[in-house]
Amino acid sequence: MSTQNAGSPLGNLAILSTVVDAALAFLRGDRWAAAILLGAAALSTRVTGAGVVASLLVRILRRLR
Repeated sequence: MSTQNAGSPLGNLAILSTVVDAALAFLRGDRWAAAILLGAAALSTRVTGAGVVASLLVRILRRLR
């Protein structure tokens, strides 16, 4: 039984950009944001748009702090 791991190029780019955003958040010292974004990147392999939603959520939470 084989599984299909190849996603769309735009989907892969979205996951990559979420991982980069998480790395930048970690370098800034926002460990909670990095954790949320990494979780969203992992979830993005199954749920399209999870990284975008997480990124918006992190930006909103930063503004409210």
